[in-house]
Amino acid sequence: MRVLVVNAGSSSLKLRVLDGHDRVVGRADLGPVRDLPPGRVATAIRELGGRRSLAAVGHRVVHGGERYRAPVLVDDRVRHDLEALTEMAPLHQPAALAALDAVTAALPDVPTVACFDTAFHATLPPAAATYAVPAAWRHELGLRRYGFHGLSHAYASRRAAEVAAAGGTPAARVVTCHLGAGASLAAVRDGRSVDTTMGFTPLDGLVMATRSGSLDPSTVPWLVRRHGLPLAEV
Repeated sequence: MRVLVVNAGSSSLKLRVLDGHDRVVGRADLGPVRDLPPGRVATAIRELGGRRSLAAVGHRVVHGGERYRAPVLVDDRVRHDLEALTEMAPLHQPAALAALDAVTAALPDVPTVACFDTAFHATLPPAAATYAVPAAWRHELGLRRYGFHGLSHAYASRRAAEVAAAGGTPAARVVTCHLGAGASLAAVRDGRSVDTTMGFTPLDGLVMATRSGSLDPSTVPWLVRRHGLPLAEV
């Protein structure tokens, strides 16, 4: 059984074909999905073997919100729900949806599954997930720390534990680092995320290629009121 894995990041679109032993047997690295000419994704899929060899497609999706805490088979409702989360991940969610649409058009009869970066961090304890804001904002509006890069952190923590165990040193507590155009850290205990640097959106935490990371929240009203910068720009 072969699976096409689709990773639409903020700066690239990566396609990988995995066999039944989790080995990469085909790959294509494309530019940002928004910049690709029509039909480029379909061409890449044909070059990787096309629909004949594929049993399923798995998409990395950055934000699953409160609803999606595990992989889910994509249908019209799921796609609509994911589009509604665009404001919370404006660099990533549109790219994931564009890749989803392009791949689905090329492989309309192949089951498509969305896997979420936020899902790994659904185990965050209240002390890590809760912001010190009015309770109504948290409970009624869903303002909480979601965490991101979860698929990467899950894999890295699992591999670190396996390697440590093979060397005779069990690793129950691991700090994982996702370092790229986007960057984040996570604290993992017994395979479960217990803290992470990213928050409500992928802007929080470490300094990144195009994201500031953590800022004092008072900088926003100060720049708007004191210096007249447009709110959207800030």
